[in-house]
Amino acid sequence: MGARMFTAVLPPAPAVAELDALLEPRRGADPTLRWTRPEGWHVTTSFMADVPAASLERLEENLAEVAQRAHPFVIRLAGGLALPHAGRARILALGVPEGHDELAALSSSCRGAASRAGAEADGARFVGHLTLARHNRGLTAVRWLEILDSFPGWRWTADELCLVESHPGARYEVVSRFPLGGAVGRHLD
Repeated sequence: MGARMFTAVLPPAPAVAELDALLEPRRGADPTLRWTRPEGWHVTTSFMADVPAASLERLEENLAEVAQRAHPFVIRLAGGLALPHAGRARILALGVPEGHDELAALSSSCRGAASRAGAEADGARFVGHLTLARHNRGLTAVRWLEILDSFPGWRWTADELCLVESHPGARYEVVSRFPLGGAVGRHLD
């Protein structure tokens, strides 16, 4: 079995810190929610459940090419999002009202890069979001959506694509970073 990996755009540290501060007093309101860790927050562009070790180098080469062809773009995180729907939400997230089209195009390119490398990517319809919490059975999320809708939102220029390995316990490790429209990505040790 290979590594579980995904490609993503990461929010900047100031946005993470501000969002974390807004969520902190609310996290204990519903003990059935499993909150994601701020250090792992990301906007996924593709997910690969099984990347064979023999495919990793080719995957990184392909993603570097994808990133070189893409241009930096503005992303705005704002507004509550409940997946699959507010009546039975298994995921609470922030939506992407600005930059969604660019993320969708990046997602399509990342999935193609994975496939060409022999690392099949999830084929689910792309919905740009940043996951904040999960629920095992699904909960009525109307109140949570109102809270998330009250947050100010965060805007930044996405200028790199990251390849991230997902480890047990929802721990993520950035394996490679690829500047958008820039030089070939570099492997992190």
